[in-house]
Amino acid sequence: MKVSEMRPGIGFNMDGKLCVVVGIEHRTPGNLRAFVQLTYREVLSGKQLDKRMQPTEDLQVVELDRRPMEFLFTDNTGSTFMDLENYDQHVLNKALVGDAIYYLRPNTEVIVLCNDGNPIRVELPASVELTVTDTPPGIKNATATNQLKEATCETGLKTRVPPFIETGEKIKISTADGSYLSRA
Repeated sequence: MKVSEMRPGIGFNMDGKLCVVVGIEHRTPGNLRAFVQLTYREVLSGKQLDKRMQPTEDLQVVELDRRPMEFLFTDNTGSTFMDLENYDQHVLNKALVGDAIYYLRPNTEVIVLCNDGNPIRVELPASVELTVTDTPPGIKNATATNQLKEATCETGLKTRVPPFIETGEKIKISTADGSYLSRA
């Protein structure tokens, strides 16, 4: 597959190592040829790397199994997910789940990428609904500028919200960058 056709979540071999595309950006600087900035994660080491490649270069794609799973809970051993097809439970270590844990409430459905039956990456939905557990009170009549205040959600995620959001409200948050989208 050509580098320009790659998308996040696609598996490929890079120097004999299994990797998963995390991000891809096509760049065309004014005085240079176009190139693709590929961000990928090595599955075994967990390292996230960047590589600049030509859009016409070929990569050997590895077929990954996408399994719907439900997040159950987190403890000292890791995060436990249940396969929705056969109800098997898988414990994923903290390095594999990473920052995705801040968007996961119990019973949240996600897609887990597997290779040879081993989970390698958690794919989140585009947005999630979380409850605000702590935020300072809003200032009345503070509508002159677009001011945001700090808020902590039930999963420990810290984000910035408009002043009218209060403790106990449900909000919708983007999983791409952790930003506030709307009230839920």
